[in-house]
Amino acid sequence: MRRYETIFILRPNAGEEEINRIIESTSQIIVDEQGTIIELAHWGVKKLAYLIKKESIGYYVYCDYAGTPAAVAEIERKFRIDDTVLKYMTIKTEDAISDEDIQQALEAVATKQSTQPESDETKDSDAEDADEDNTTEDTEKE
Repeated sequence: MRRYETIFILRPNAGEEEINRIIESTSQIIVDEQGTIIELAHWGVKKLAYLIKKESIGYYVYCDYAGTPAAVAEIERKFRIDDTVLKYMTIKTEDAISDEDIQQALEAVATKQSTQPESDETKDSDAEDADEDNTTEDTEKE
């Protein structure tokens, strides 16, 4: 098994059903080849740096997984056929990954995802505290 990261950009006007179909198809290829999906993130719609197939925005999807070279070849073959996929890139991040390493990576992703919302809430409450401090200072000056 090797560890890969694939980022693919889909047409934004494809619709949620079509986007989910492509993501599910990609996930199924990895699982069929006895691979493991470590992280699958929907980055959402973003502006492209340049036009790709006459599109100025695209729907980004990030997939971190452990799999075989055959799985990567099949995923990329499907991406070339599907007109909804604007662009894709796969990189190999590790030549070999053990089951223990996969479990550690899954735990790291789970930890990162569980702490991320807390840090966002903390930032929001800090901003509110700062706003309250500013209004107090403004009233004291008057």
